Amino acid sequence: MTVAIDRATGKVRGERGPRRGPLKRLKSSYRKYWYAYAMITPVAIVLGVLVLYPLAYGFYLTLTDANSLNTARTIGVNEIEATYKFIGFDNYADILWGPTSYDRFWSHFIWTIVWTAACVALHYTIGLGLALLLNQKLRGRTFYRMVMVLPWAVPTFVTVFGWRFMLADGGVINAGLEWLHLPTPLWLEDTFWQRFAAIMVNTWAGVPFMMLSLLGGLQSIDSSLYEAAEMDGATAWQRFRYVTLPGLRSVSSTVVLLGIIWTFNQFAIIFLLFGNTAPDAQILVTWAYRLGFGQQPRDFAQSAAFGMLLLAILVVFTSFYRRWLNRNDQQLAI
Repeated sequence: MTVAIDRATGKVRGERGPRRGPLKRLKSSYRKYWYAYAMITPVAIVLGVLVLYPLAYGFYLTLTDANSLNTARTIGVNEIEATYKFIGFDNYADILWGPTSYDRFWSHFIWTIVWTAACVALHYTIGLGLALLLNQKLRGRTFYRMVMVLPWAVPTFVTVFGWRFMLADGGVINAGLEWLHLPTPLWLEDTFWQRFAAIMVNTWAGVPFMMLSLLGGLQSIDSSLYEAAEMDGATAWQRFRYVTLPGLRSVSSTVVLLGIIWTFNQFAIIFLLFGNTAPDAQILVTWAYRLGFGQQPRDFAQSAAFGMLLLAILVVFTSFYRRWLNRNDQQLAI
């Protein structure tokens, strides 16, 4: 580094030498941290193959009119070349503003929002209630915890098929309602009850995860805070409001975000419960699958466009959600 005198102040100031280019900095970094690059290279390759390439190819398909009739395919010994063409953002315009946009996108978008909000609210409320109960000193608490985890431990397809048999016209649930002289809904046929059944089954499958996460958060809260609040005369509700909920804030923000993302993209329960028999109960992800694989001709471009819209919605929501949490944390710190 060279030394120069500032004419205005007369002080000695340093001058930096010539700046190294980005290529030289990269080489220097590689020589210094070559082992780190060697460790992350396999992960980067796997992510590129399994995530980035399909994502890029899917986005490319959204800019075409690709379907099962104009893509490359082999019939017997004959190889048919692809004939689809580039159409730009017409698929997005058709989905969002086309003549059938409400039936094809907006109605499913509204139902997906309702489905996600209802399921996550039930997951959190019931999970928190069970976590509070199992955090008490109960006899047989370990056994109760094991039983509560079973819906989450059982494979999803087993859970959904079990519920499907119970919700059928001659199933256990309708038989019990009939024995009680109550109405027997058409769980798998009527649109309202289809949606109600979907929320019920997803709540059953999702509560254990929320319960376990919140139970871990409850056990991390310092018990001296409850003792101090009780000595100050705080009621049970006040201890819950001013000690328990703030203590669960970090855990709650994480599990709620994960719950929203998982429920928004919950393909298995809707698909296994209804298949293609309930068009009005399909959420966006199952509707995208139906466009790409559940109809003829299969519309690959529109299905991929739905997937990109789903990704964009979740990215925007996650960004605003994290900003809202950070803003609230700053306000609490002040």
